[in-house]
Amino acid sequence: MKVPAFDMPLEEIRRSLDAVRRPLRIVVLRSRNPFNVGAIIRVAHSFLVREILLVGNERYYERAAMGMSRYENITELPDEAALLARARAEGWKLIVFEREVATANLWHAELPEDAVMVFGNEVDGVPPEIVAAAHQIVAIPMYGINNSFPVTVAAGIAMAEWTRRYYSGGGGMGKAVPET
Repeated sequence: MKVPAFDMPLEEIRRSLDAVRRPLRIVVLRSRNPFNVGAIIRVAHSFLVREILLVGNERYYERAAMGMSRYENITELPDEAALLARARAEGWKLIVFEREVATANLWHAELPEDAVMVFGNEVDGVPPEIVAAAHQIVAIPMYGINNSFPVTVAAGIAMAEWTRRYYSGGGGMGKAVPET
């Protein structure tokens, strides 16, 4: 698959990327640190997710996205109720990342191909009403004394694991490393 050239018109680049996007969606409950949201947008671009949903009205630091927000399908929702309404209307399987109430760890969790991964903010995590609506609540295994990963790292690990399961055959953009 050929990477679109940066000298193409923006809409043509977006159309080229949309043709190869993966069915994964990422939800970010607006982070207390605006840099984290921008960084998650940048990471999500690397995995060509279908859509990034930003819930809440906090601003995000666009520079942290390193320009990738121009190429992404970003939807802003005013609050958790709007997220849940859309999830119900479209039959989404919410995969909530919330360590304290997890029912599975990431290595053994069911991650549907059309998963909608939800990441909370650094202070409050994911609100109970979204946890209650989750298809599955997942924790990322940790081995040190730290209690949690930074939200940007957690999102990257989760997207990488999902991609490993569905798209690790080397098809797709970028250079694939052969599996051994």
